[in-house]
Amino acid sequence: MVNPLLRKLGITLPIIQAPMAGTSTPALAAAVSNAGGLGSIGVGAMTAEAAGKNIAAVRAATNLPFNVNVFCHRPPVPDPAREAAWIKHLSPTFAQYGATPPAALREVYKSFVNDEAMFALFLKERPAIVSFHFGLPSPVKIAALRGAGILLLAGVTNLYEARAAEAADVDAVVAQGYEAGGHRGVFDPGAPDERLGTLALTRLLASSLSVPVIAAGGIMDGAGIAAVMTLGASAAQLGTAFVACPETDADAAYRAALLDKENVRTVITTAISGRPARGIANRFTALGADVPDSLIAPYPMAYDAGKALNAAAKAKGETGFAAQWAGQGAALARALPADTLVAVLHAEMERALGLA
Repeated sequence: MVNPLLRKLGITLPIIQAPMAGTSTPALAAAVSNAGGLGSIGVGAMTAEAAGKNIAAVRAATNLPFNVNVFCHRPPVPDPAREAAWIKHLSPTFAQYGATPPAALREVYKSFVNDEAMFALFLKERPAIVSFHFGLPSPVKIAALRGAGILLLAGVTNLYEARAAEAADVDAVVAQGYEAGGHRGVFDPGAPDERLGTLALTRLLASSLSVPVIAAGGIMDGAGIAAVMTLGASAAQLGTAFVACPETDADAAYRAALLDKENVRTVITTAISGRPARGIANRFTALGADVPDSLIAPYPMAYDAGKALNAAAKAKGETGFAAQWAGQGAALARALPADTLVAVLHAEMERALGLA
């Protein structure tokens, strides 16, 4: 039976590599697409110029479709007092590494909501697929992207967000379970988070929506892909499973922490960026464990301090202040070339479904 979503996306396998801004690369995206899945690049933390270069690099390595992901968070409202309080709170930790924190915090990257240069780039370059995280852009932008022949995906964490994405006329939703690594894609970080797990969320959305569902969160092998497909997903999106691939930009410390199967564990932290995100427990997550969210600078301003602290500590040989994003299935990670991993995932899925 032909999977309509796969046909629409132009791929042969129900395996989508998560964008993983800061870790994914054009080489990774191209390798996954060339292997039959859907490769992705995360450009939410890039300028339009950098994004254009990344799109060109993927196209130089594959003539197959790939996904380009952007952040649609609400643009931050300056809060000098809160930002100063967060800088003051981090100052003693900076001092441990002979450094001083930034005097003020910058908006380290723009939201696609008001990034007109990125919008213009997409209309010019017309990537096959664009996906949204943290929310949705305006109806005007969605209509223009669709008019340019671009397929649209939207990350959601509950039925309310999924209904909004469906109404916005996206082609599919990415159901991000609480197990997922990286930033929670909640549209409103100030609202209560239902913390729905991947299996429950996938089944809820698959039985409630008219658009296809892509399951994401904690899926690390073919058995996990088979499980969500059985629950009604049209495909599975995997991020942490690809981090240890040689094609990513993960540094040696990140890879070592991820592949330490006996000790790796993950936690949700707000301290690194200002929004809840799941990563490998380290010194930064411990530092923020007992800090109220009201003290932490808003997203993405807090990321400016977080990146500076990581750089200062790393210069002194301490790697525990990095954003080592990973999902709850981290201990199942494998260090395989991306094309090999895709083939292994497909074989495992077919065995789990009784097709091989």
